[in-house]
Amino acid sequence: MPVYRLDATHAFPPPEHAEPSGLLAVGGDLHPGRVLEAYRHGIFPWPHRGQPLLWFSPDPRTVLRVDELHVPRRLARELRRHPYEVRLDTAFGDVMRGCATVRRKGQRGTWITAGMIEAYTALHRLGFAHACEAWRDGVLVGGVYGVCTGRVFTAESMFMRAPWASKIAVVTLVRQLARWGIDVFDAEVHSPHVAALGARDWPRDAFLSVLRAQLDAPARWPTRCGRWTIDPDLAAGAAA
Repeated sequence: MPVYRLDATHAFPPPEHAEPSGLLAVGGDLHPGRVLEAYRHGIFPWPHRGQPLLWFSPDPRTVLRVDELHVPRRLARELRRHPYEVRLDTAFGDVMRGCATVRRKGQRGTWITAGMIEAYTALHRLGFAHACEAWRDGVLVGGVYGVCTGRVFTAESMFMRAPWASKIAVVTLVRQLARWGIDVFDAEVHSPHVAALGARDWPRDAFLSVLRAQLDAPARWPTRCGRWTIDPDLAAGAAA
């Protein structure tokens, strides 16, 4: 398959044309309109140092149906202990910067560039990008951020600076999404962390069919825009 070069428009080639690696296109920019258009078609930016901006649509796609959430026993015990206060959309930029700066085993540097933080913060102001945060004694110790399109939340990255903080944030977010009828938590690519929560690899075609159904019927499945707030009982750990 060819790798496409994007032009000044916000149009993307069909995601089915991606290479086996998932690489679909190069170039373009991180204008919020372009980034949002990408997510609406199962595509996302993934910067690589020293290369033009790269856009991906992997096959398979790692996806968690929110009604298939599995909470392992040790994590359930931590949730019952309620070591953190969980919030939504109170520190979006700080969550992104946390994801960009936390040290990860086997990883040098970060793909979350200053341009990515600027673009996704703009999407957050527009009501499409969101963060779920774990706090302890007024200090942000973990979180996850991503983009919501229709009934799909696409998670971009997570971080933790205290035990279980990111997983508690993810589980709480998934439970909140279920209450809102957002039934797909898209992790994009395989991760043992989300696999342990019940995520499975979907064929790209299956994932795209979910997105396209929403694009065909936006009145039925509108995107939940604006600042998100968490239900008080979830913030207090009552659903653990």
